[in-house]
Amino acid sequence: MQEKGTISIHTENIFPIIKKFLYSDNEIFLRELVANAVDATQKIKRLSSLGEYKGDLGELKVSVSFDEKKKTITISDNGLGMTGEEIKKYINQIAFSGATEFVEKFKDAKDANEIIGKFGLGFYSAFMVADQVEIQTLSFQDGAEPARWICDGSTEFEISSGTRSTRGTDIILHVNKESKEFLNKAKLGEILDKYCKFLPVSVQFGTKSEQQADGVDEEGKPKYKSVEVDNIINNTSPIWTKSPSELKDEDYLAFYKELYPFSEDPLFWIHLNVDYPFNLTGVLYFPKVKNEFEIQRNKIKLFSRQVFITDEVKDVVPEFLMLLHGVIDSPDIPLNVSRSFLQADSAVKKINSYITKKVADKLASLFKNDRKSYEEKWSDIGLFVKYGMISEEKFYDKGKDFVLLTNTKNEYFTLDEYKEKVKSIQTDKDDALVYLYATDADKQDTFIQSANKKGYDVLLMNSPIDTHFISQLEQKLEKTSLKRVDADVADKIISKEDTTVHVLNDEEKGKVKSIFEKAIIKPNMRVEVESLNPDELPVIVTMDEFMRRMKDMSKMGGGMGFYGNLPDNYNVAINGNHKLIGKILQSSDETEQLQLAKQAFDLALLSQGMLTGAELTEFVNRSVSLI
Repeated sequence: MQEKGTISIHTENIFPIIKKFLYSDNEIFLRELVANAVDATQKIKRLSSLGEYKGDLGELKVSVSFDEKKKTITISDNGLGMTGEEIKKYINQIAFSGATEFVEKFKDAKDANEIIGKFGLGFYSAFMVADQVEIQTLSFQDGAEPARWICDGSTEFEISSGTRSTRGTDIILHVNKESKEFLNKAKLGEILDKYCKFLPVSVQFGTKSEQQADGVDEEGKPKYKSVEVDNIINNTSPIWTKSPSELKDEDYLAFYKELYPFSEDPLFWIHLNVDYPFNLTGVLYFPKVKNEFEIQRNKIKLFSRQVFITDEVKDVVPEFLMLLHGVIDSPDIPLNVSRSFLQADSAVKKINSYITKKVADKLASLFKNDRKSYEEKWSDIGLFVKYGMISEEKFYDKGKDFVLLTNTKNEYFTLDEYKEKVKSIQTDKDDALVYLYATDADKQDTFIQSANKKGYDVLLMNSPIDTHFISQLEQKLEKTSLKRVDADVADKIISKEDTTVHVLNDEEKGKVKSIFEKAIIKPNMRVEVESLNPDELPVIVTMDEFMRRMKDMSKMGGGMGFYGNLPDNYNVAINGNHKLIGKILQSSDETEQLQLAKQAFDLALLSQGMLTGAELTEFVNRSVSLI
């Protein structure tokens, strides 16, 4: 048998086009060829189970090898194999049945993944790294003759008698000069580990040394010898292919370690398993992320029939769940996908909604069934829940029942519970609820204690997402606002009817204001004399809540950069009812007045962590002189 011919195609040479499009992602040739070999192996197994193949299956596996001297990479399987006629059909005709359309549609394409697989071109990805590709194959069919196909990257091919003596196929790549990096054990091993780690058929890549028992020595102790065994690089039955009823917690934890060897154990996990209206399996883990917001992304791996596709799953998984770890496998997502495909495909959109619902149901179940454990995990879970509520309206509707607010006393409340807790005392004169919060309990302790003295409760909002979460709560909760506890003095932060006694008259207030304006040499400090509780500090420095929040949001991005560039402006509240202010007024020595005023102001800065460097040294020296 010998035949030469030209691949039927309406362009002179398609291979330069393939190389041009796919050069940036050329390592996927190995994924494509191994996946094809696995498919051929699974098909012979299926035919055997149906009784359509009665021969001995033998040990079904795929083998990858290379020869650095001959500059070849070989992918072998003992699957279906092909006859000469089938080679012409599957290699020469089907792959290029849409070649004209392919060339026209993709001649200006930039995304490699738009091309491979679109017209059966998976096999031809071999020409990204090889200047000649050879097939040696023997079909499983009775009486079949071995066949050989060879092509040098032009549209010309040759089919002749082959040399293979057992069922299956060898794909032999004669690697070109530009791709000699692939004639390397480490490089090939890295690609196989990335794309083929969980294929359903054993994949062998060379051999490895293994210690085996070899009797006992004279003292009766066991002896071992080193033997060479097949190096199987994949786990053919990963846990997402099994039923949850077959698995124990240890199995999920062991698999997590297999995926992320250096990570802490996850908090919990969700096993996905659905076959209608789409097929999807997988396991998603909730890791311990705390506030390490950005570095956790791209830890979910997307598979199609156990073949790795990508770990950029933004459109398959909701944005707020990109912090999860784990795997998703769906045969409804093609092996070769583009970003535009993921964004537009209806199955992908359904998967996205399904995952959102499953995560919400899992969190609701954990909260309902073991609230104590849920609260213990909240420092990790909270980031997911708040992010989800901000970014997905449907998730907000579910999440509002299990999101928790934490106060500075480390107590936990649902939204409804917290409203009941504070409404009697934190309702202002306009009948609106005011929630107070701190972003740093240590730095804002003075203000927290002042609020607590008035019976107010203070929430702790210190995660990266809380600035946006606070804004959302104000939009969603009826007649409710949130104020940072140091946004104003405790007497005024929740507007009540004014019942405070005014110790100073207007003339005295004017004099006090003048003294402090002389003592404070910092810019952007607006001085006002207030009638506050005598037990409050003599001077309190605050930033307006709106301006502070806009600055916080500018740090997180989101189009608030204008505010981030504005100078910091502060309000300086002089407590006219404090005895120190009376002492300043009574002094006839202007130097003493200014010194006491500066001391009181520096105390206010110190309580906010705003007194540093030379100013702090000056304050310490002044304090010593005043003792």
